[in-house]
Amino acid sequence: MKVAIATQDMKSLNAHFGSAHAFAIYDVSRDGHHLVEVVTFEEGSHEDGRHADAHEGDDRIGARIEALGGVALLFVLAIGGPAAARVIAARIHPIKLPQPQPIEAVLERVRTMLSGTPPPWLRRLLAPRTDTAFLDQEDHTP
Repeated sequence: MKVAIATQDMKSLNAHFGSAHAFAIYDVSRDGHHLVEVVTFEEGSHEDGRHADAHEGDDRIGARIEALGGVALLFVLAIGGPAAARVIAARIHPIKLPQPQPIEAVLERVRTMLSGTPPPWLRRLLAPRTDTAFLDQEDHTP
């Protein structure tokens, strides 16, 4: 399972979604974890929500979500409501932690959940996805 961690220093989960300088993306399994990719951003939001050097029409949230493609869990210190809704729509489960933690501690927590009986919300994420979009389409055959 791919897990992303919002970080400013690559040592700790210590960033808000919009202000993170990087997302460290790990592949986590019952047996351990390894770093897959680091996605970095030059610009972000200040922790009070103001955008740094914001240009009208920029979609910083969309760029961040796109960079997290394939990630199942996103660990952050905070995430705004509209950003969280977009993350969830992208089939990524955001998890807010109340205070900074070492990345290793977060990864071990996920590994432990995978090793035992995962909670129901995690089981849903682990279940094979079935695409039923075709059921919503009307039959346009002549």
